[in-house]
This record gives sequence, structure tokens and C-alpha cells, in this order.
Amino acid sequence: MWRLTKIELFKIFRKPRTYIAFVAIAAIVFLVQLAFYLDGEKYMGFMMASVESAFTIEGNMVNGYFVFFIILQTLLVHVPLLISLVAGDIIAGEANMGTLRLLVGKPVSRTNIILSKFWSTCIYTILLLTFMAILGLLGSMLLFGTSDLLILKTDKLLLINRYDVLWRYAAAYGFAALSMITVAALAFLFSVFAENSIGPIIAAMSVIIVSTILSTMDIPFFNAIKPYLFTNHMLNWKGFFDRPVDKPEVLKSALFLVAHITLFLSLSIYVFRKKDILS
Repeated sequence: MWRLTKIELFKIFRKPRTYIAFVAIAAIVFLVQLAFYLDGEKYMGFMMASVESAFTIEGNMVNGYFVFFIILQTLLVHVPLLISLVAGDIIAGEANMGTLRLLVGKPVSRTNIILSKFWSTCIYTILLLTFMAILGLLGSMLLFGTSDLLILKTDKLLLINRYDVLWRYAAAYGFAALSMITVAALAFLFSVFAENSIGPIIAAMSVIIVSTILSTMDIPFFNAIKPYLFTNHMLNWKGFFDRPVDKPEVLKSALFLVAHITLFLSLSIYVFRKKDILS
């Protein structure tokens, strides 16, 4: 299995489109860091305007922890598209080139083929998020230093001690990886049905956009289905920055995402095993 996975990873990183995601993330991280470096105090003043009359906060609020929190909120909205570029292409791309038929003709079970492709997609996703974490967190810490993390929520203002921050980012990274693997599994499932990588990418992003819109609409009928939309759970990495952390809610969302990954992967295996590959 690992040998097949290494072959699939080689195929992934041989394609130029794979590096689009890394370049895009580097560009966004750099632009956010540059914006805060040049004008961070003005942004902080604008953000704190509504609470300055009640109390004053002293210290370096525009620090590496704060900047990375902003980067996370910005990037985790765009990363699903970048992941879909690879996950939606991994099977459909080979079908389009005509190499998938040759692959299933080898003395390897279709289940092992599909699993090796899925594991390689997961590894790519984790590498992409690790790249984001290194560039975003370590880069911001070097540029802005460290201090207490200030988080302005809708109904409250949280100040998290600097010594209580890193474990929260580590936990949020694990949860974000689970969320992005869910997206990868969805695009991967659509890729099984297609012979063209554009279709799975568009289909996956359409599902995510529509589900996200439904998650934000406050309509009785939609409120009933919100708990069953995986997009409603993807951003619950923010729960690690509550005080105290709502562990049951975060665990519930994590298990919900794992269930969706299992469902999408199981359907992918079932369809691929039954599929007539003619091209």
C-alpha cells in the first residue's frame, strides 16, 4: 500500500497545478503580514474603537499570535478550492489521459488503488496545511514577536495569556486538517464519477458554497438541516480559542467530520469497484 501511495504522491507533485496552492498560500500570508506590518496599529485601533470607552488594554496586541489568527480566518475560507484542484483531479485526470484503464489492468485490487490515491491526497492536504502553519505562525512570530492573544467575538472580548496559546493552535491545526480532509474526500468522490477534472472541482466547490450559505441563513426549515451540514462544523476550530473550551461541542464536530470522511471514502470505493472504465 505504501509503495502505491508513494507512486501517487510522485504523480501529484509532478504536476505544476499542485504548486499553485503553495504559491497562493505564500502570497496571501505575505500580504496579510505586510498589511499588519505597515498599518497594524490603525487596524487594531479601528477594531477596538467600540470597547475603548469601557477599558484600556496595554501591551503589544499586534503580535504574531494575533496576526496568525487573522491569517487562519482568511485562508481557511480559500483552502478548500486549492485542495479541490488536486483531489478532484487525482482520478478524473487519469481517466482523461487514458492511464486509468491501464492502471486497473495491473494485478492490484481496485480497493488498494483507490485507497492509495486517497492517502496521497490526505498527505498532500496535511503538507499544505503544515506549510501554511510554518509560514503563517512562525513567520508572524519572527516579524511581530509574541504577546497575549486578543480575540474580539460578537458578544465578548477574550484575552488569552501568551503561555496558553500554542496548544490551542496545535489543536486548531488538527481540527483544520480534519475539515480540509473532508473537503478532499468530497472532491475525491466526485472525481470517481468524472473523466474530466474540471467537473469534480466545480461540483465540490458548489456543494461547499451552497452548504455554507444554508448554514448562515436563519430560516426555520434551514435551521432544521444545519446540524447535518458538514460545512456547519468545519470552522469549529475556533472553539479552541474559547475560554473555557467547549470540549463536547468540538468533539461532536470532529466526529461528524470523521463520519463524513468515512462516508465519502466508502462511496468512492464502492463506485470505483463497480465502474466500467472504458477510456
